[in-house]
Amino acid sequence: MGTEFKECILAVVTTNRDKVLGSAAPVFFAENDEERERVSLLIGKATKGMVHDLENGCYIIVKH
Repeated sequence: MGTEFKECILAVVTTNRDKVLGSAAPVFFAENDEERERVSLLIGKATKGMVHDLENGCYIIVKH
């Protein structure tokens, strides 16, 4: 029997360290916008999560 996460934030990806002060989910810091988008998409694929752009320099990967 496996463990499955539902309705939670799996990861945060940002280019701005000041935007994420604390998180229960892992936080990934990208060097630029292109890397932020690429890392978010790869994490989304690996976890079967949905990537959401918060439009403040942060992406979250959510399991619905």
